Amino acid sequence: MSRATYPLKLPASIKAAAARLAKEDGVSLNQWIATAVAQKIGVVETAAAFFRQRAGRARPGDLERIMQKVPDAPAEPEDIIPPDLAKRLPRLR
Repeated sequence: MSRATYPLKLPASIKAAAARLAKEDGVSLNQWIATAVAQKIGVVETAAAFFRQRAGRARPGDLERIMQKVPDAPAEPEDIIPPDLAKRLPRLR
């Protein structure tokens, strides 16, 4: 495995938390950060592949068919956008 050096600047609070967690795991801070980055890469790439696959199966008109099944009813109170916020959202004006 080849290695690359990267000077990483972290806020002190994040570095302290990462150092604490690395110590709890019994690994070096460097190893803990490398593992955390590898896990994040795996999560992002897995999610991207999932959405590419889902989007690949979508066809024009799918959303319209789904929306036609939704009953025409007033919004639930917790789903109503407050008027002051709606004024700031251009697409709702």
